Parts: sequence; structure tokens; C-alpha cells
Amino acid sequence: MPVYSMTGYANGHSHPPAGGEPSPPAGPMLGMEIRSVNSRFLDLSFRLSDELRPGEPALRELLTARMKRGKVEVRAWIEGRQDGGLRAPSVAELQKLLALQDQVRDWLPSARELSVAEVLGTLSRSAPAPTGLGDALLALAQVQVGEFTASREREGARLAAMLLGHLAQLRALASQAQPLVPQLVELQRQRFLERWNDALGAAQSDAAASAAQERALSEATAYAIRIDVAEELTRLQSHLDEIERLLHKGGEVGKRLDFFIQELHREANTLGSKSSSLELTRISVDMKVLIEQMREQVQNLE
Repeated sequence: MPVYSMTGYANGHSHPPAGGEPSPPAGPMLGMEIRSVNSRFLDLSFRLSDELRPGEPALRELLTARMKRGKVEVRAWIEGRQDGGLRAPSVAELQKLLALQDQVRDWLPSARELSVAEVLGTLSRSAPAPTGLGDALLALAQVQVGEFTASREREGARLAAMLLGHLAQLRALASQAQPLVPQLVELQRQRFLERWNDALGAAQSDAAASAAQERALSEATAYAIRIDVAEELTRLQSHLDEIERLLHKGGEVGKRLDFFIQELHREANTLGSKSSSLELTRISVDMKVLIEQMREQVQNLE
């Protein structure tokens, strides 16, 4: 199953031109645009021409069946009427409107004359709606929602590939950190042994030498426990495996991936706080940079 991005775009028209020449329409000519950005929930908004508003429930049902999260805006209009539905009035319409105005003013002499805007608005509202709008709108919507879904799938594939690349880099950093801790523990153990030998040489009694030995061993043990990041690296590898599994599985994985990104950040922070060398600190910082980049990309996945 593919991974879908919440970002997508599609636009098109019914009865598309063929070979550069417009083909005769079998019904009303419509235009539609669908765009979306990321959102925690599914948020649909529609900007439809007045004649197309009855088709909103069908559009809503079509989109909710294909998308679970995202802020989606749908625009639809009748071709040639993107200017708000204005059209050139006929002479007969103007004569009829003038006659009605004269009749009103005969009874209401104080009534003012109609303005040009009022004439155009009245004629636009009184114009009969084209027939077959519902079927034409739904047919166009099915095509455009398919294009819209395809654009989301392409963007999702790009994001998934980027995330998989970041996972590979995190695995490489974890493998660099793995051998550092035993080396640091061994180095510190040698230092403690040197301190112990020095203490033995300065000790005046067996009791003092025994106390120095116990203290050195206690400090070495505490140091090894304090800098041991094996558990953090194990959990980090487990989270990386789960993220990779989710990306290959596909579907609605955005929220689960967001959770695992938080867990990755927690482990990288702990790794940095336990760091006792510049190399381990650098690895922790590089990890957090990659994880933050992943967080930004995961926010766009459905």
C-alpha cells in the first residue's frame, strides 16, 4: 500500500479540448481545482458556484472515502463564468426589465432607477441554470479526485524515500557509537588502576590499601553504569526498524510515525547527556539534526 502525503493538487475541466481544438460539449462545461495541505484532522472546504452547491454532499462523500487527514479546498465553477456569473443580457431581457421598472415607478414615483450593476445582478440571478449540472460535476470530480490522489501518492513516495535515507544515516551513526563506550570504559578503568596503585604506594597500612581499592572499584563501576548507552542504542535500533516497517507497509502511518520520531529524539537526547567524549557528543548532535528533519517530513504524511 502506498504512503500518501497530505499535500496534493489537481485541476481540470470537463470536455477537454482535443488536438488543440475545443470539442463540442455534451453538457455544461465545468472547471474544478482541488488543493490540500497538512492538518491534524480532515478539514474540507468548498467554494462552488451557486448552481453547483447542490452537488456539495456528493463531493464531500467522494473525498472522505479517499482521504483521512488534511485541509482540503475544492473550487468548482461553470466554464466561462469565473467572473461571478456575469453574461451579456439580450435586448428582450433589457426591454422586459425596463417595462417592469416603469410599472414600479408608476406606483412608487420616489423609487430610484436601477443601476447597471443591479441590472446585471438581476438578470444573472434570473437566468435558468444549465441542465445536467449534478451529473457533470460528479463525473468531473471523480476524474480530478483520481488526479489529486495520484499527486498525493507521488509526493508520499518522495517523502518515504527521503525518510528511508535518513534511517540509513541514523543506523550508520548508531554503529559508530556502539564501540565507543567499551573503549571509554576500558580507558577509565586503566586510569582508576593507576590511581589505585598510587594509593597503594602511599598507603601506610593494609586497611588503607583495602579502602583505596574498594573506592577505585566503586568509582569504576559507577562510571561504567553512568556512560553505558547500550540500552539507548538498542531502543533506537528498534524504533528505526519499526519506522522502516511502517513506511514499507504504507497506508495511514503519519500519526504512528510522529510518535516514533518523538521516541528517537528522546534516545538521542539521552545519548548526548551520557556522552563522555567529543566523538559521542558529535554523533548525538548529528542524530538530532536528522531526526528533526524527519519530524518535518512526517508532518506531511497522512
